[in-house]
Amino acid sequence: MKFDYVFLLGTRVDLISLDELIAYTLAIVQNGEKAVISNVNVHALNIAYETAWFRNMINSVQVVFCDGFGVKWAARLLKGKRLQRLTPPDWFGRLALACAERGISMFFLGTRQTIVEKAAENIRISSPSLRIVGMHHGFFDKGTESAESREVVAMINAAKPDILVVGFGMPAQEKWIAENLSQLNVHLAIPVGAFFDYLAEDVVRAPRWMTDNGLEWLGRLFIEPRRLWKRYIVGNPLFLWRILIHEVLGVPLQDNK
Repeated sequence: MKFDYVFLLGTRVDLISLDELIAYTLAIVQNGEKAVISNVNVHALNIAYETAWFRNMINSVQVVFCDGFGVKWAARLLKGKRLQRLTPPDWFGRLALACAERGISMFFLGTRQTIVEKAAENIRISSPSLRIVGMHHGFFDKGTESAESREVVAMINAAKPDILVVGFGMPAQEKWIAENLSQLNVHLAIPVGAFFDYLAEDVVRAPRWMTDNGLEWLGRLFIEPRRLWKRYIVGNPLFLWRILIHEVLGVPLQDNK
């Protein structure tokens, strides 16, 4: 299944709806295929601009959906394309229900052990029959030759999940998936950033009027200023500058990272 797409700062973003995302996810598992579903927001496009391996990975995975209003608005204003913003806290519950109905299993990987276990407990409230066949924290040595990383891969494979949900934060989660995908016996890997923290209610999400109107970044900044100030105070203006230079003025991108 192929989707139309746009390129922003050299990075692909697919024009995919929520219905298509859920249908694609289920089809990958039911057809016995293997895929990665990733996402991009302003922070991701800044990383991709600066980091060749990350940009190359995003451009090579099977689906890349829009997870930020900055990306959505840039695609609309500059490319004339309407992207649907899809963020895990908004759509994962629907995916969980669909997987529960079909017996599709998941493995949660990331954050602290107590948080990931609480996240699994909370998703089971709305999807009690969802098969979560394993949970593991994200505080292990993720190096390519790491014994701890190999042990985690072995644990996941022993649990035999259909879908691996990874929440290390960006770009650590994408790097680990890229380096270990060939060894993982899963049909689908989905990086989800801080989603487990929200699902476990360890981190409060911004009010709905902010999340639905392009101000979630501001809400997150107020909630976690020490962790996120650089991402938004520095990153947002930097993104706008790069868009102006490369997408508006047409200065070619340099693949020099």
